[in-house]
Amino acid sequence: MPLSISAERNSFAKDLFAPLPGRYDRLAEVLSFGQNGRWRRAMVDQIARAPGKTVLDVASGTAGVAIQLARRTTARVIGVDLTEQMLRQGNANVARAGLARQVGLAAGRAEQLPFRDASFDALTFTYLLRYVDDPKTTLAELARVVRPGAKVASLEFCVPPAPLWRAAWWVYTRAVLPLGGLVTGGREWFAVGRFLGPNISRHYRKYSVSWTEQAWRDAGFTDVGSRLMSLGGGLVMWGTRSGG
Repeated sequence: MPLSISAERNSFAKDLFAPLPGRYDRLAEVLSFGQNGRWRRAMVDQIARAPGKTVLDVASGTAGVAIQLARRTTARVIGVDLTEQMLRQGNANVARAGLARQVGLAAGRAEQLPFRDASFDALTFTYLLRYVDDPKTTLAELARVVRPGAKVASLEFCVPPAPLWRAAWWVYTRAVLPLGGLVTGGREWFAVGRFLGPNISRHYRKYSVSWTEQAWRDAGFTDVGSRLMSLGGGLVMWGTRSGG
């Protein structure tokens, strides 16, 4: 039986990221000119103000966001990711940070989370919506597992809106990023670098920032806001689960 589009996207994401965990955090910083960490902090800022007792971190990868959440709050943090190799590296990172009692990681799909309704007091997700078949349905699933009044925040790459910076971004993502990945991380990072730019462009041609904000509202979030980072290369978005 052929795979569904959703299953195909999940499989693609696993294959793309499976070879990367050992160098993922260092190379993510290098290839984003050090902006990845700054973007993460801006996202976590939205949650750290009122984290509650439990936070779910979706698309947790090597647990960089989960670790930051644990360091900045007293909440119990659960990280979920598709890729087992990333989770293994994430567990090693959590143990190295001395946070094994506060952070737990598990395999799971954002489109079908293995948690009951209203299980969490807050939620984060990072670089997720480009890898799912239906962003609106995925947002509804994320909304399902958080309690009314919960804060939710996300981080994603974006396309700079200003023509000059958009042109520079295009050259960087199509030429410099793949080459930089090859030099610093080998063939696997060359493949990621070559994939990212076109993937980001296609995503925003179909799902603009304004469309995404409305999709958050349709999923049941209020007070939805967004902030472009680094001249538009990154996008932090946030909202509050309605009913609180």
